[in-house]
Amino acid sequence: MFARLLRVVRMGVKSLTLHKLRSLLTVLGIVFGVCSVIAMLSIGEGASYEAQEQIRALGATSIIVRSVKPPESQSASAERARVVEYGLTFDDASRIGTSFPGVEVVVPVWELRKDVRFLDRRSDGHVVGTVPWFAEMTQFHVARGRFLTRSDLDEKASVCVLGDGIARELFRLESPLDRVVRVGSAYFRVVGVMEPKRVSTTASGTIEYAQDVYLPLTSARETYGQVIQTVSTGTRERERIELSQVLLRVSGQDRVEPIADSLRTMLLRFHKKDDWDLVVPLELLRRAEATKHIFEIVLGSIAGISLLVGGIGIMNIMLASVTERTREIGVRRALGAKRRHIVTQFLVETVVLSVSGGVVGLIVGIVIPFLVTRFAHMRTIITPPSLVLAFAISAIVGMIFGIYPAWRAAQMDPIEALRHE
Repeated sequence: MFARLLRVVRMGVKSLTLHKLRSLLTVLGIVFGVCSVIAMLSIGEGASYEAQEQIRALGATSIIVRSVKPPESQSASAERARVVEYGLTFDDASRIGTSFPGVEVVVPVWELRKDVRFLDRRSDGHVVGTVPWFAEMTQFHVARGRFLTRSDLDEKASVCVLGDGIARELFRLESPLDRVVRVGSAYFRVVGVMEPKRVSTTASGTIEYAQDVYLPLTSARETYGQVIQTVSTGTRERERIELSQVLLRVSGQDRVEPIADSLRTMLLRFHKKDDWDLVVPLELLRRAEATKHIFEIVLGSIAGISLLVGGIGIMNIMLASVTERTREIGVRRALGAKRRHIVTQFLVETVVLSVSGGVVGLIVGIVIPFLVTRFAHMRTIITPPSLVLAFAISAIVGMIFGIYPAWRAAQMDPIEALRHE
């Protein structure tokens, strides 16, 4: 049995090599289809993994509440003498900590923009007034030195911790530790430098921490006050914000959504204006996972069309081959070959074309994601199921599109086939 199958395969390969260019062009359709399936799925998997990892970095048990400027205040803020007051308050943070037993950690954060200078070097800084447990809450680690401490907070110490980007800009190859930097109009001693980090907080956007300057919340409020003033295009905006955001950590993942719903109700009760926004990373993660499945289906369908086109090419070439080899089929039938032998011969040729195209497509499909990662700096992930799926589909497509030409060859009348010129 095996020897007979091997003989049929050899005959099929010999038949295909008689028309090398035609066979090569037919195989290319399968190659492009297989490699596009693998490449598209790997790029989609990589993009989805990056998005989900950035959301996971916020913590599946975290909730973020932010101050948002209400729409009705944006036009009024252009008035020079008017101070627009909105956003979260310290009372909100206190209520959150005492009203919800499932909330383990509450991190208040106050933010503003200031120039940061060292000697003649200057950088735009994102000042973050916060508490010592901010780093633990955000899983943000210190690369050199230390983070803020409880004594810094209690004593309103003039110390700061720099993000990695602003530290490089101001100090270049020097060590920033124990150096004094000017943040706005005040001076602070550098006690630490943070590790590089980037975290996604929305479905499409990211926050860069490189330009952050961390100060004790008490020091920041005492130094800069509560009114933030910005000047742009001839207008002056004055805003009073007690807290820019409040970060929460919940005791269990199953309690995140109930607490988030209760928190929304509480904020609606105490805030008459629409001046807050609530972000639940767990909800974002679930949306990202659902989007990933849709993305895979869409990309797989697009790539599957390429395989379909390749299958049509195989059918076309095999139908032409049947027409060209009509006399050969008649001779074989006259010498005693049965219909199943004719069907087997043409199916073997089809499978050889599709399998060889599938193998080459696998190789090219593995190389393309590597090149995308190398030159486009995009993460790609090749999963074993995508390789198996692409190869299996190529073989199945070859067999399906080869059945009709093989059946048509087997149905030929031997007498008519022998008369064919």
